[in-house]
Amino acid sequence: MPRFNTRTPTLTRTTNLAGGPAFVESPELELASLVLTSFVKDQFYRSADDSIERLRVLIESLKDKRFAAKVAIYARREFHMRSITHAVAGHLATMVKGEQWTRPFYRDVVERVDDATEILSFYLSTYGEPVPNALKDGLAQAIVKFDAYQLAKYRAEGKSVSLVDLCNLVHPKPTDRNREAFATLMKGELKSTETWEAQLSKAGQDADEENPESDLKAVAWAGLLESGTIGQFALLRNLRNIVQQAPAMVPHAEALLLNEKRIAQSKILPFRYATAIDELVKVGGSGRLATATAHAMELSLKNVPTLPGKTCVVLDCSGSMLGKPAEIGQIFAAVLYKANDADMVLFSDKAAYVQPLVINPTYTIARSLPNAAGGTNLNAVFTTLDKPYDRIVILSDMQSWMSPQVPQAEFEAYCRKFSCRPHIYSFDLQGYGTLQFPEPKVYALAGFSDKVFDLMAILEQDRMALVNAIEAVPIG
Repeated sequence: MPRFNTRTPTLTRTTNLAGGPAFVESPELELASLVLTSFVKDQFYRSADDSIERLRVLIESLKDKRFAAKVAIYARREFHMRSITHAVAGHLATMVKGEQWTRPFYRDVVERVDDATEILSFYLSTYGEPVPNALKDGLAQAIVKFDAYQLAKYRAEGKSVSLVDLCNLVHPKPTDRNREAFATLMKGELKSTETWEAQLSKAGQDADEENPESDLKAVAWAGLLESGTIGQFALLRNLRNIVQQAPAMVPHAEALLLNEKRIAQSKILPFRYATAIDELVKVGGSGRLATATAHAMELSLKNVPTLPGKTCVVLDCSGSMLGKPAEIGQIFAAVLYKANDADMVLFSDKAAYVQPLVINPTYTIARSLPNAAGGTNLNAVFTTLDKPYDRIVILSDMQSWMSPQVPQAEFEAYCRKFSCRPHIYSFDLQGYGTLQFPEPKVYALAGFSDKVFDLMAILEQDRMALVNAIEAVPIG
């Protein structure tokens, strides 16, 4: 879970990846930041391979490796992070031997069947054989949790490690509920017939001159949407396909999108809705379906807690934020701005106030914010602020470099000028692993989830809330 830094006389100064001044994070804080923000893709200042190597170094540096295990479980369950948690599990398998907690950890970090095959694939591709017994036993315990539908959906046929490969290695012990499914799987006869992927695939296979593929796919979409059997995430991913392949079913897609129960159960991060709208715009589907998606996005944020007092939302618009960090930052900034008595400040080379209309949808506000460009000068924020705030929320990759010093002096001058000392929430949207503030009322956070808003609401009353959240994760 997100961590925060506290006042300490031994806080070490360093240079960040952009060449600017910064403070060193503790290994625990940097690990949490990396796991809760990394989608294992190339970043502006670091490649995906470098991130995986840094992950290994951080885990190795921990005295108590259970902390890494708890971070992985929390990131998977609460933030729905996948690839980076697979890497944590794979690295831990080589570093921890003979500990009783490892088997239940491997079991619990698996939330979906393909988590197990991905963890094994990562381990084999990184470390090779033999596979530790604890990892095999934990994965065996994990996959017997699933039913025939889930096993069939994630067979991973054609991949480097299929579900059959996994079973041949770990020898799971099925239960009465899924014994037949496992037997059928090992015979190569377990097929997925109920998933949306299977139905659309079948439409393509059954096509002929009398029944064109386009017609059969339209029928398949009609069945999925009328029955409501397609999940919310799959629906979001396929809105573009529905517009192109089954335009008559758009009203049904709208109804599913706006179903509040489905929205709540899906736990989909808000930026997924923004991505879906972007895809619709590309194919000219920016009418009522995009409007419904934007409305669904609003519904997904209705439980955002209101923070007391006056808030300033500060968004990094510099060039190093390009891509996913900018998308997440824009959405997060728009949500906080709408849900609170808040001002918004944007910064890159310089800093300036902006005033989006709060009556506009979150998506509209987010996408009206400028694209990432320019340098990173966090110091300019505190010389721009013109009133006292109870809290300042900074959304950035924390790679400020345009000033020879961290913004500590500018922050102190701001506090003196307006006789205030606001809480500062410092969100590292890239998990690069350095800090810009050593102050006692500064909270260094990572990740983006509805859980973040809940924790922000209580953090000012219970400073240990975020630490406790990660330490409280049970293993075993």
